[in-house]
Amino acid sequence: MWWILVKLAWRNLFRNTRRTFIAGTAIGIGLAALIFVDALWIGMEENMIKIATSSFLGGGQIHQEGFRKTQEIERTINQHHQVMSNLKQEEIVARFTPRTFAFGMITSPAHVIAAALVGVDPVTEKYLSHVDEMITEGTYFEGDNERNIVIGSKMAEVLEVEIGDRVVATVSQAKTGDLAQEMFRVSGIFHFHNHEMNRGMAFMRLGKSQQILGLKDDIHQIAIKFTDVKYGQNKLLPFWRKYSKYGNEAVSWTEILPELETIFEWTNISKVLLGFVFFIIVVFGIINTLFMSLYERMFEFGVLRAVGTRPSRMAQLILFEAGSLGVLSIGIGIILGIITTYICSKTGIDYTGIEVAGVTIQELIYPVMVIDQFIFYPFWVLVFTTITGLYPAWYAARMSPAKAMRRAG
Repeated sequence: MWWILVKLAWRNLFRNTRRTFIAGTAIGIGLAALIFVDALWIGMEENMIKIATSSFLGGGQIHQEGFRKTQEIERTINQHHQVMSNLKQEEIVARFTPRTFAFGMITSPAHVIAAALVGVDPVTEKYLSHVDEMITEGTYFEGDNERNIVIGSKMAEVLEVEIGDRVVATVSQAKTGDLAQEMFRVSGIFHFHNHEMNRGMAFMRLGKSQQILGLKDDIHQIAIKFTDVKYGQNKLLPFWRKYSKYGNEAVSWTEILPELETIFEWTNISKVLLGFVFFIIVVFGIINTLFMSLYERMFEFGVLRAVGTRPSRMAQLILFEAGSLGVLSIGIGIILGIITTYICSKTGIDYTGIEVAGVTIQELIYPVMVIDQFIFYPFWVLVFTTITGLYPAWYAARMSPAKAMRRAG
């Protein structure tokens, strides 16, 4: 009996082929849009995480407790030699690099500007940040000249300096608070798609920064690159607890850049809202199609009831028709979704230059297809089409044979 109902449902569905395909295509386009938007958001999230973590931030960082809030020069990492020795043994850690941070002034013969002065180890830093790749003029710490400094393009513009020009860095030393000044020569100019970095950040060699800050060999930060970016998103990873000792704290990029994490959470909410709007369209589309089909076959339904067909069978037939329309829509939607998403995943979508939560998109966004998109969304389309068919099915089951045949006539 079930197989007969299935055959009847498909036959009835294609009595009006044009209407069926219009309804199925409309629902299929909505399903394809959901699949594409989901793939686009996954690609955008991966792009933004890659930019945020690889540009300078890293997948995680280690500082002394309180340093992120106060930025006090005295708050250096406790037992940093032991910490770095342990990091070398971590299987999930691909690379790490030590840094120092200090706020100071950079002066040229023309102007003076406030800046964040970052001491880096050029050998290890290139694995954690893209500063070396963003050099537009000069070089990134080539040779062994400790007085080389790399500044942003906007800072160079404000200071009116070029490659080879001298600048003076002024900082406050740790513990004593005494001002220290050192002369540097501009060896490189970088340009990020981030105005703040271009204007307010300068890099010098780690040893030289430790010297002028009076830190001996102490450091303020260890930036970490994991073997998989997902480790940086996992707040429950045992790694964070393991390295939050000796008075230090290990934090993921999600804590350092909470705005980006909030954006991702709102993204999930927006996908739910988009799905809700789509399923409202599904409801009206299916109800309209089924009722039009129902009214066209009113006499036929009246005869079926008159010859003894049970109301439950009438309802089942309508539900099977709704399910068949859902299956047709899913087939169309999956095909359209795969084609659209695949094309865009090869060509990319250009959002470069747009800033979101402090992260500027620097590369094309490539939508990412995952198997869940072709299971989760089609499943709910089928569920909603079947649920939507309950009202037309209930209407058909309550139909009086005499009234049905009279209305049809």
